[in-house]
Amino acid sequence: QVQLVESGGGLVQAGGSLRLSCAASGRTLSRYAVGWFRQAPGKEREFVSAVSWGGANTYYADSVKGRFTISRDNAKNTVYLQMNSLKPEDTAVYYCAADPVVSVVISGSDDMDYWGKGTLVTVST
Repeated sequence: QVQLVESGGGLVQAGGSLRLSCAASGRTLSRYAVGWFRQAPGKEREFVSAVSWGGANTYYADSVKGRFTISRDNAKNTVYLQMNSLKPEDTAVYYCAADPVVSVVISGSDDMDYWGKGTLVTVST
């Protein structure tokens, strides 16, 4: 079993930055693709970004391209999401999730192996 714990959320002004972390325990993340997702109040969960298990391939939603960067440190069993130039519409609960197959991660399937419980990001005007 893998437990995923997100951290790094908080309140930030528009234009600011935050770095989210997704730390895994219980088992290595190194053979899993990992994705970030977000869910704003009253909206469906949406894909934000994903990284392949080795880190060579990254994927982004159009809404965050050029502003967000996903990375991973397999030695620390952690995946990061650097968020710059934040906008009020980025306000949401951010979740990380892991699955051996990156296409499954990108799809946002509920059947992914592991999900974290989320961290709240609030961007004020």
